[in-house]
This record gives sequence, structure tokens and C-alpha cells, in this order.
Amino acid sequence: MSSSDDHDELPVVHINIPRRYYLLPGAAVLTGVTIGLFRGSRTASLRFLAENAHRTPKTVRGWYLYNKTKNYRVTLGGLKEAGADATKLGLTAAAWVAIEEGCTRLGLDDVREVAAGLGTGTLFGAVYRLPWTAFRRTTVLGVLIGGVLRALRWSKEYLEEQVQTRALAAKAVTTEGQEGVAGDTRDVVDAKNG
Repeated sequence: MSSSDDHDELPVVHINIPRRYYLLPGAAVLTGVTIGLFRGSRTASLRFLAENAHRTPKTVRGWYLYNKTKNYRVTLGGLKEAGADATKLGLTAAAWVAIEEGCTRLGLDDVREVAAGLGTGTLFGAVYRLPWTAFRRTTVLGVLIGGVLRALRWSKEYLEEQVQTRALAAKAVTTEGQEGVAGDTRDVVDAKNG
């Protein structure tokens, strides 16, 4: 084997993407698809029934074609609404994550959830041109959700700290116990030998 064979191997690039970058928007997209499928299908079904209530089919073939057309329209309406809702919720969640990451990079890690809630609520109200009362309500709701998430993160950090403290204390007790057992064993061995 020559030394050039060692250099033929390509370098490996590892990309470390934080989980919140794809989990939150991904979950929002799945939620949007689910909500959109149900709402869009129901709306399309009711619309089809309303548009065709005056001309019900008279034959078996007519009923077959009626139901077939209705099913296609319901499926198409559900898929259209699913795409729209998934896009809206996915972009909203992506905005939340972007604001959180911006706060983290600016050194505002302690208030990142509250700032993300405030920013997302404000952005939502501005994009949809909500009236002042609804705008204020969405902003307050965003701040409340951000505050709850911050409290949950604090609780998680506190509990992890308590677990680490207890693990260290248990390790210290175990170490002291082993030293005590080793000392007792030495005493027993000395008593037998001596």
C-alpha cells in the first residue's frame, strides 16, 4: 500500500443542528396537516352538498358518480387546506425558533422564550392586520406561552441540578462506605493473622 492511499479518504463533515430547529417547526407542520385535512375535508363536503342539493341523482349509476365526485372534491379540499395550514403553522414555529436563537446569540438566554412569544404574537397580529384588541390579545397570549415555557425550562434545569447533587452525594456515601468496608476487612484479616 502506498502513502497516497491514505490520502484518498475524504474528510468527514459533521453538522450539529440543535433539535429545536427542526422539532418545533416539524411538529407544527404535522399539526397543521392534521387540522387542515379535517377542516378542509369537512368544508369541501358541506360545500359539495350545498351546491348539489337541488339535483340529487335518480339512478344507481348517478349515485355512484355523485359519491365518486364528492369523494374527489373532499380529498382535494382537505389536501389544499392541509397545505395552507401546515405552511402557516410551520412558518409561525420557524419564526418562534428564529427569535429564540436570536435572543440566545445576543446573550438574552434567560428571556428567550418570553421574547419569542412576544415577537411571534406581534408578528402574527401584524401579518393578519388584526384589530387593536385582537392584536393585544395575541401578543399577551404569546407572552404567557413564553412565560410558561420559561418556567418549565427553569424547572427542568432545577431538577437536573438536584439529580446531579444527589448523585454526587450518593457517590460520596458509597465511596465512604467502601472505605469503611475495606477497613473492617483489614481488621478481620489482621485479627485472623494475629
